[in-house]
Parts: sequence; C-alpha cells; structure tokens
Amino acid sequence: MTVVEQEIPRAARPRATGILARARPDILELKAYVSARSLAPTGRVRLDANESPWSADPDHDLNRYPQPQDGRLVAAFAETYRVDAAQLLLTRGSDEAIDLLMRAFCVAGQDAIVTLPPTFGYYATSAAVQGVRVIERPRSAASGFWLDVAATVAAARDARVKLVFICNPGNPAGEMIGADSIIEIADALRDHALVVVDEAYVEFADQASLSIDVRDRDNLAVLRTMSKAHALAGARVGALIAAPPVIALLRRIMAPYPLPVPSIEAALAALTLGRRAATRGRIELLRYERERLSDALKACRAVHEVFPAHANFVTFRVHSAVAAYAALLAQEILVRDVSGQPGLENCLRATVGTPAETDALIRALSDLS
Repeated sequence: MTVVEQEIPRAARPRATGILARARPDILELKAYVSARSLAPTGRVRLDANESPWSADPDHDLNRYPQPQDGRLVAAFAETYRVDAAQLLLTRGSDEAIDLLMRAFCVAGQDAIVTLPPTFGYYATSAAVQGVRVIERPRSAASGFWLDVAATVAAARDARVKLVFICNPGNPAGEMIGADSIIEIADALRDHALVVVDEAYVEFADQASLSIDVRDRDNLAVLRTMSKAHALAGARVGALIAAPPVIALLRRIMAPYPLPVPSIEAALAALTLGRRAATRGRIELLRYERERLSDALKACRAVHEVFPAHANFVTFRVHSAVAAYAALLAQEILVRDVSGQPGLENCLRATVGTPAETDALIRALSDLS
C-alpha cells in the first residue's frame, strides 16, 4: 500500500531547473511507488510487507525485503568514492543505471543520445529498447581513438540529445581519455545534456576518477561498479554518482528493492579495510600481467597490432579474427571478437587472467601463423 500524497496543482508546482529541465516531463510529474521498507525501515513486529515470518535460508534472513538503498553500503561507497551520500544511487551493476538514465531523460521516438564508437555496446541496446536515436561520433584507430572535443560537443548540441555516454577507460579498445577533455565537454553542454562517464575500469588506470567533479556540475554523472576491480561480477553491485536532484529523480522510477541481501553483504565485506588491501594487491598483479601480455603479443607473429591498455584487458589485431577466435576456442581459450566495432576490424579482446591463463593464451597465439 502506498502513501496518499497531497496533490499539488500543476501550475503551482516549481519548474525544473538545471539538467532536470531536460528530463522527461511525465517522469518529473510521476507519483512514485512507495515500498514498505522505504516507509518504515525497521520495526520489532513486521507485518507491513506480506513477507514470510520464517526464513528458508539458515544463514540469511531472506524472508525480509532489503532496504531500497542500504544505508551501510551507501556510506561505504560515499567514503570509497569521496562523494556525498545524496550523490549516490546503488544499482544492479552499471547496466541498471544506464537504463534508468535512458528512461528518465529520453522520450521514445523523439530524443537521442551520443556515443563515441568503439564503445560499450549496451548504451545503444538500452537506447533501442527505449526507442531512442543513437548519434555516433566514431573515433579513428590511427589517432589512438583520440576524442575530438569540438565535434562531440557539436553532435550533442542537437536539440534532441539528452545524454552523452563516454566509456573511460574505453571498452573494447582500452584507450584513456584525458579528464580535461571530458570536463570541457560537460561544461560546454551545461543545461543541455547529461554527460555520463562509465568508469567500470578506472581502478586499473593511472588517471583518477571524475567522481569528485560531479559536485560542481549537475550535468556530469559517473558510473562505478564492483564487477571488475572488486571481483564481484556475480553479485551485480554498482553505483551512479550524480547531482542529488538526478539521484532523487531516478529513485522514483527504479525497482523497489534493486539489490538482494547476499549482494549487499558481499559488497560490504569487499569494502572492509582488509579486503580493500587485497583488492589493491590484485589490481597491481593484473596491471603487471597486462603489461606482460601486451609485450608478449607484440612479439607474436600472428598479432599485427596491440593497442595501449588502461583496463583489465588487452585488445589486439590479427590477420583474421574469425580464424584466430576459432583456433583459440578449439583449445578452450575464450576471448572476445570485437571486430564489429569501428576501427577494430579483425581485433580480439583478451581479459587479463591469472599468470597461468596468460601463459596459455600466449602459447596458443604463438602457434598461429
């Protein structure tokens, strides 16, 4: 059952300002669903949510709904990313945040987003589901996938554009875009488009996160995830860092209970001091293995080009991506064929694995002509 809210006459409602003025008007007017746990987080006798009074799991109270935004995890993320709690939205990985932004800002059949291929394919998939046009600004492999700030801003100046997605470090090419360039784009698009920086791999790069810069820009948002550096891909825990009004808007349209209890507990455990130290050690090892893999690929006859890597993978070009992929698969070595992306013809992407897995990939590629 939801709380009965007093209706405010439409003419008396305050007009949205800043980047919220670019959100969907119907979402701004939406009367949000109110879950039982958001009304009363705790209670001695819980009879408000039609839950089972007994747990079927001896180790977890899975008979009870979790908090919509677990306060302990929000506090841990705020401390980790050095942002305010009001700037944080806990999400099911980064994918849910992408969908929420798409639904909150883009009107189906009318609005558009800007992407910078080669890039993460889910931005376009989410846009297609929402009926949103994708304006692509492809970047050249010859320039190291350099970002043309002026061209990006010009594309985003289209009146229909609501969101600009920048994956940094890039996926699938692994390139790094300078923070100054992204800030320049965001500042040029104030009150026009929300610039969304996907930092899924930032822990593996030398450049700092843009999370802190969100404080001064309501049209800058940052996606973070625990899937990569924190080794919790199966838990599906992520966060959106954005201006408090944007966070408040998305909370109105997201699922009532986005994160399950085991995922919350796994994330909290991963952010303890001891586990953070282990994470840092794991990151350093993967960075070392990344360089070792890159050097080995450069010495391999079958590899024609190795792209600079700033994430936990290395992307490289071969004579035939189809043939190389099949040869590796025959040895039960799985890599990703990314040759469908602009500038990445006949390219494969290999995740940096354990030292033994790196050795296996190098041996297999050395056997190719």
